[in-house]
Amino acid sequence: MNMQEIRGIARQKGISPGKRPKLELVRLIQNSEGNFECFGTAREGECDQLGCLWRKDCFSMALKAH
Repeated sequence: MNMQEIRGIARQKGISPGKRPKLELVRLIQNSEGNFECFGTAREGECDQLGCLWRKDCFSMALKAH
């Protein structure tokens, strides 16, 4: 998902996206939804949140962190 789409989701949730990086913004969205703030932490390629909107990007972000 690109940053424009993520910023749009943030605004819908009442979050001011400003110039926040993707990792921070997605975690704020996750928190606002009452979910775990876990975006980018699936370093072993495992995650039990099968219905997560961020799943694909999460795995990519976690790989970049290593």
